[in-house]
Amino acid sequence: MTENLDKEYLLSSRKRRIAAFLIDHFTITFLIVGIVFLLLGTDFMDENNFSNLITKMLPAMLVGFLLYFAKDSIKGISPGKWVMGIMVRDEKNPTEVPSIGRLFLRNLFLIIWPVEFIVLASSQEKKRLGDKTAKAIVVKNPNKPTKMPRILALVGIGIAFFTFTILFTGSAMKNSDAYKVAIIEIEQNEEILSEIGGIKDYGMMPTGSVNISNGYGEAQLEIKVLGNKKDLNVSVYLTKEPNGEWKLIELNK
Repeated sequence: MTENLDKEYLLSSRKRRIAAFLIDHFTITFLIVGIVFLLLGTDFMDENNFSNLITKMLPAMLVGFLLYFAKDSIKGISPGKWVMGIMVRDEKNPTEVPSIGRLFLRNLFLIIWPVEFIVLASSQEKKRLGDKTAKAIVVKNPNKPTKMPRILALVGIGIAFFTFTILFTGSAMKNSDAYKVAIIEIEQNEEILSEIGGIKDYGMMPTGSVNISNGYGEAQLEIKVLGNKKDLNVSVYLTKEPNGEWKLIELNK
């Protein structure tokens, strides 16, 4: 069996395994965060009841964890392993994929990932605790796709993550009550209107933060105001009391 493994299924390097783990972690985290954001909606910044947020987030988190631990269920190959050209196989028969139950058990050990990394780094067999418990090995995929599709897939995941995060965060910021009050204050500020020659529009992505805790709110926003004569970046600081409205504390340009 060792001779067969040496000839056809070479053990994966530790570097490839760690890279695959990081890609999987990033990809599944992106998926979980995306689902959570969609469930919360773009008005989640104005939610005062923390338990309501948890109730909305919990289903997505549970599904996410199930996906995380079952990530190798399709032919022993997770997204990260597909990109890195490796796969999970039965240690006694490298031509066979371990059962879904064994694959799931193997990934449960990732909960203690620092320990798993130490064990993998020190193991002569290139195994972590999950591998030993599930009696599995990680080998190079002899039928892996060419390098270009795998690189493009990795780049695509990264672009999708940052694009979604930026667009959703910007949309959520614009839907917050704090942003709406800030816009009203800007449009009533005669000094700003005179300087820019009237307001045409606002920048697509306001920056800053909106925080609400126990009904108390604090918002620090940087808003780009597009004017007829010139554009202007306006910094706005607002606060709110429980059951109260947002109030302008400071406005700088």
